[in-house]
Amino acid sequence: MEQVSVVGLDLAKSVFQVHGVNAQGEAVLRRKLTRGQLVKLFEKLPPCLVGMEACASAHHWARELISLGHEVKLMPPQYVKPYVKRGKNDAADAEAICEAVTRPTMRFVGAKSPDQQATMMLHRVRKILTRQRTQISNALRAHMAEFGITAAIGRGGLDRLIAVIADQEDARLPDEARACLGVLSAQLEMVKEQILDNDRRILADARRTEAGRRLMKIPGIGPLLASAIVACVPDPSTFDGGRSLSAWIGLTPRQNSSGGKERLGSITKAGNTYLRELLVVGAMAVVRRAKQGSTKRPWVTQLLARKKPKVAAVALANKNARIIWAMMTTGEPYREAELAAA
Repeated sequence: MEQVSVVGLDLAKSVFQVHGVNAQGEAVLRRKLTRGQLVKLFEKLPPCLVGMEACASAHHWARELISLGHEVKLMPPQYVKPYVKRGKNDAADAEAICEAVTRPTMRFVGAKSPDQQATMMLHRVRKILTRQRTQISNALRAHMAEFGITAAIGRGGLDRLIAVIADQEDARLPDEARACLGVLSAQLEMVKEQILDNDRRILADARRTEAGRRLMKIPGIGPLLASAIVACVPDPSTFDGGRSLSAWIGLTPRQNSSGGKERLGSITKAGNTYLRELLVVGAMAVVRRAKQGSTKRPWVTQLLARKKPKVAAVALANKNARIIWAMMTTGEPYREAELAAA
């Protein structure tokens, strides 16, 4: 086999497509492999650059190939798509990946460690459990409304409905309906306990890392966001600056500029949706405190005098993303603006 210098690897569950080129860019390797054959092939290859899309199982395979001495780079799938020259198939995708990984302006994704992936699993499971809690709560309300039993919005109202289910003397519910609602009530309590246990694990994870403890000092950033940031951003140096991290999260303004005229719109909402959601929710908490006059950040108060609360929250989320990058890059603790000026 002729010397291979760059490999494009298209990942799948059981069948993988490999496209390799030599130093002159000539295709010298085109193969479709099973999981067992994939590792054996890369064991035989000399150390080379391997490109993959950052998709399911990509971080696992990145760690496997790095352990074999190869240089592995992960890329967002949307950045690889423009390099596909013909119809959609595995061979064309592998060739596009092979070409995209050599582009000097390509943006790459850092490979996550098993611990970082485990942390993100905590967050994903939490989202699933939260959705289940909402679904069960809505089902309880809807079913009981069929019997004319309603309650106010909120946890207090739901607790009153659960008390009606538990009250065997309440004749408004038939026995069969009470049995079904009892199943939902028990499931709801179980899901609530699972969410609490999950939150305790996330809090412990945020406190476990030095970066997580420092990030929690920033107003608007709690254990949930600190834990997610440390897991999602394994290497902050992959970003050119705070603005690049903010753009990756989707908090920078959308541009539609031409002819020397700069036109900025709403935020792009591109990139990591989960981090953006947490940053905006945390920023809204700071904005609410600022409206009550209890914040230590005069910048937020001044912004609220000109902008609506939601706009101010997004601007603060953008600012916090840049602060996060600076703190993770330099290792410095958080300092309030007025203290730094003093």
